[in-house]
Amino acid sequence: MLPSFLSNLRTPFLRLLSHLKPVCSSVSQERGLNKHKPWIETTYHGIVTENDDKVLLDPPLIALDKDAPLRYAGEICGFRIHGQNVPFEAVVLDKSTGEGVIRAKGPLDCELQKEHTFTLQAYDCGEGPDGANMKKSHKATVHIQVNDINEYAPVFKEKSYKATVMEGKQYDRILRVEAVDADCSFQFSQICSYDIVTPEVPFTVDKDGYIKNTEKLNYGKERMYKLTVTAYDCGKTRASEDVLVKINVKPTCKPGWTGFNKRIEYEPGTGSLPLFPSVHLETCDEPITSIQATIELETNHIGKGCDRDTYSEKALHKLCGASGGGTVELLPAPSSATNWTVGLPTDNGHDSDQVFEFNGTQAVRVPEGVVSTSLKEPFTVSVWMRHGPGAHDKETVLCNSDKTGMNRHHYSLYVHNCRLILLLRQEPTETENYKPAEFHWKLDQVCDKEWHHYVVNVEFPSVSLFVDGASCEPFLVTEDYPLRPSKTDSQLTIGACWQGGSGHMAQYFRGNLAGLMIHSGKMENKKVIDCLYTCKEGLDVQLPEEVATSIKVEFNPNQSSLSLEGDDIDAFDKVMQHISYLNSRQFPTPGIRHLRVSTTV
Repeated sequence: MLPSFLSNLRTPFLRLLSHLKPVCSSVSQERGLNKHKPWIETTYHGIVTENDDKVLLDPPLIALDKDAPLRYAGEICGFRIHGQNVPFEAVVLDKSTGEGVIRAKGPLDCELQKEHTFTLQAYDCGEGPDGANMKKSHKATVHIQVNDINEYAPVFKEKSYKATVMEGKQYDRILRVEAVDADCSFQFSQICSYDIVTPEVPFTVDKDGYIKNTEKLNYGKERMYKLTVTAYDCGKTRASEDVLVKINVKPTCKPGWTGFNKRIEYEPGTGSLPLFPSVHLETCDEPITSIQATIELETNHIGKGCDRDTYSEKALHKLCGASGGGTVELLPAPSSATNWTVGLPTDNGHDSDQVFEFNGTQAVRVPEGVVSTSLKEPFTVSVWMRHGPGAHDKETVLCNSDKTGMNRHHYSLYVHNCRLILLLRQEPTETENYKPAEFHWKLDQVCDKEWHHYVVNVEFPSVSLFVDGASCEPFLVTEDYPLRPSKTDSQLTIGACWQGGSGHMAQYFRGNLAGLMIHSGKMENKKVIDCLYTCKEGLDVQLPEEVATSIKVEFNPNQSSLSLEGDDIDAFDKVMQHISYLNSRQFPTPGIRHLRVSTTV
């Protein structure tokens, strides 16, 4: 068969062949030999979409053979792929042109493998149908990239998220929610946005998953917020499941006591009542080196400072064991026998023994013979007194002075500039030497407008004072000559001092007095003094054994105040939880008692 371009020479050439048949036959066999290898490009790059089998190749797969257009030798019969577990096959589309394609054998998964590299050879059809003397091309390198499809939705790393914030604070970041996407490509595996699904909440979330509040939160308004958050990948696929976010709002931490009731009801006859059974000292996690606390029971508005026995002051002296001499009551309830207090304003006995008011214009004279105590003998003056700052003038509680002719003060008890002063002038003696005459005590109690109990023991030349059962030393003692001899009688007055020379009262007292007594003999027994003063209501504490040595506890004499000191918060809490109130009176005075807790941390 002749090539087409020789068709016009067909007749002469056939004549030549008729004469040269053996020679022409030899030439035909020589031309049928497969002399050339197929040729392909050295490198190919392809793209295939996962779950698809068609590969887009650059350059296209075409094998050339110089033996073309010879049958078999010039035709491409196939492509062979070299490599392990290559999920592709190469197929010839046209043997004569050498055109072929590469396609996937099955579904591809970008998430398992994004790229594939292998080698490829083309081979021709040899010299006949049996493929004898088949020739192969060189090996070309093929790189195929698997393109991703957005088949996976975002999934959050945690099943739920939670955080705690402080009320009243604006946060830049509260917490972060984070989702991941199993897709292999950057576009579909990246989380492009988060969104809070829950409507009308004061929070926002940014593209990186950080949640913050849009306004300051209020613990009183909402203690916990529950948010539903979702995520989107960059292919706009929403998370398979939204996630729950819980944000707890913590009240602003302020150091102080928590867990106590503002009002406590006490039922008479029930014994001790715990005041702070669930109290806790909040220190906001600050390191603590010391804690000091004072617990005060404020009962100053009850009677003479608290609930006391309802006996008269004179009877109470006897019950408390104040023996050794007679006791004279200088401010008795008005009666036919004790009528010198008739004109004084009182509380009508609401506080058992009567409370008398002195407004700076009132005073009473004690009748002659009521008091026969000699200054040469030991004696005791006791009184309940409530006094404010007042003026700078002397204010007399008790005064014994000349009845006529002169203004000499034999002895007196008065207050001046928040001082309690006892004047004690000695009677005439054979030797006129300086002797102690005035004893000064500087006391806050004198001017605090509260009830206090004073006991003055006189055993010349020594004088001692007890205030609310506590001993007080004089800060100043002045001396004077004894009085000159005189036959003038003396006058005992209360609330002012009688001026015998001018015949009027002076140095008026402003305040309240009750239970003013003169007792013959010295009252040395501390138990007696405490008995006279002790309240029937007060604070108590039963220390647990485990904290008895770690917390220092001190009471004031009437147990209306106690102080605690230590450095262990847990032990401090336990002691506070064991503090109780007790009122042993059968019928306590009704009303409110305030509790004041002062703490230094």
